[in-house]
Amino acid sequence: MNIDRAVLMFAGVVVLLGLTLGWLVSPYWFLLTAFAGLNMIQASITGFCPAAMVFKMFGVRGGSAFS
Repeated sequence: MNIDRAVLMFAGVVVLLGLTLGWLVSPYWFLLTAFAGLNMIQASITGFCPAAMVFKMFGVRGGSAFS
């Protein structure tokens, strides 16, 4: 798995987790989903993704979007 796929998987997990917790626990958890969406938009514009940096520190091999 490369960084690009790891970031996409992590974002998907965060979105689904936020939706599930927002539905079952409290609507405030929908803010987690909003944060993930805003972070994805920001990363697509600037190319800076904190999750990609963390995955790189753990030794995940580079990809084409985040190297």
